[in-house]
Amino acid sequence: MESKVSEGGLSVTLTIRLLMHGKEVGSIIGKKGETVKRMREESGARINISEGNCPERIVTITGPTDAIFKAFAMVAYKFEEDIVNSMSNSPATSKPPVTLRLVVPASQCGSLIGKGGSKIKEIRESTGAQVQVAGDMLPNSTERAVTISGTPDAIIQCVRQICVVMLESPPKGATIPYRPKPASTPVIFAGGQAYTIQGQYAIPHPDQLTKLHQLALQQTPFPPLGQTNPAFPGEKLSLHSSEEAPNLMGQSSGLDASPPASTHELTIPNDLIGCIIGRQGTKINEIRQMSGAQIKIANATEGSSERQVTITGSPANISLAQYLINARLTSEVTGMGAL
Repeated sequence: MESKVSEGGLSVTLTIRLLMHGKEVGSIIGKKGETVKRMREESGARINISEGNCPERIVTITGPTDAIFKAFAMVAYKFEEDIVNSMSNSPATSKPPVTLRLVVPASQCGSLIGKGGSKIKEIRESTGAQVQVAGDMLPNSTERAVTISGTPDAIIQCVRQICVVMLESPPKGATIPYRPKPASTPVIFAGGQAYTIQGQYAIPHPDQLTKLHQLALQQTPFPPLGQTNPAFPGEKLSLHSSEEAPNLMGQSSGLDASPPASTHELTIPNDLIGCIIGRQGTKINEIRQMSGAQIKIANATEGSSERQVTITGSPANISLAQYLINARLTSEVTGMGAL
């Protein structure tokens, strides 16, 4: 949050950044941009929305404080209207609160929380809104998410108080702003053709062929999640060929002829294993089907913070299974959600 401080308390220009999901942003933009145009005209605030190829978008609201509060009120009431409309088709009886997420430099979060949580408690009690400051910084930034939920009126009062705190305690040092990453689409190679996954379907993607070959050769398609073996960052590597092992899938899945099966072992932290397995094993089954490899996840052992994962199949099967596992891990670690 930036501010051009002038005399007279809150008569200043502010910039407030909001983090929104695609559906929320669509609601703010409206048909042919009509809603956001009206918000800009009626509030007098500048409202900018970051690029659209990301699951999350940053909405930046800039202007004098009265314009900012008008814009915030319009956003909060629009979200309230969306909730009411969605409930008309739903059996739910209790109305969920409106929720907004501000993006605030981490250096200002201490002032917002206050000594022993005193300031945030005061804001909660005086406005009736729920306020949560995230413990961790947003990926690749020095900013944190501050989530506000409640009635539109409570949210507006809450934002007013947060703005006062921000103005009294400007950010210290340089702020690295949070920039949401585009949603990455996994590419799959089968039968001499590259495919991208869109929902439930694999769509042929000839342009990605060369890229996929490079990924399979490098076998390090994603940034290291840890530093162990240089060949496979983030994994403890144990490759040993088992010449006499049968072809486990009974067919090549179009990925390879049928060379001798190999086994590759890696370890994954317990707190990340859930994103690999998925609800009732859906994700691990998808990875098995897509890669054509056999994947076994060892049971948790007492006192260990890691789980052993064994991948068996042809080198191409193993390479693709690793690629898909790394894609899941990376999406979880970077907070991009499910691929």
